[in-house]
Amino acid sequence: MARAATTSDAFNAVAEPRRREILTFLALRERPVGDIVATLRLEQPSVSKHLRVLRNVGLVHVRRNGRQKMYRTNAEAIRPLHEWSGTFERYWQHQLNRIKERAEAKANKLSPDFNSRRKHEPDDTDH
Repeated sequence: MARAATTSDAFNAVAEPRRREILTFLALRERPVGDIVATLRLEQPSVSKHLRVLRNVGLVHVRRNGRQKMYRTNAEAIRPLHEWSGTFERYWQHQLNRIKERAEAKANKLSPDFNSRRKHEPDDTDH
């Protein structure tokens, strides 16, 4: 099955690491292209191309401020990505809880031996 173009929808658009980097950079506030170029150390044509893709799939909004174009994230368009990734967050949280439970069970099994050995060792507070 052929892979969908990275410009076809939000999920495919964020498959490109530089686009995710740009979205992360724009998450806190609106910024002009020049700030993105300077901060992320990417070439201006590359940033413009990635912003065009993100804009076309609705992940960023653009407005003119004099001669500058100001870009900001579109939280509503990002929501489906967040909800989808939340599925995996729950999965990994469940896996981590299982690991913790196993480690605690193992520690509890070892605990009686450890406690009996401790009773026979001198205690520093007895001096």
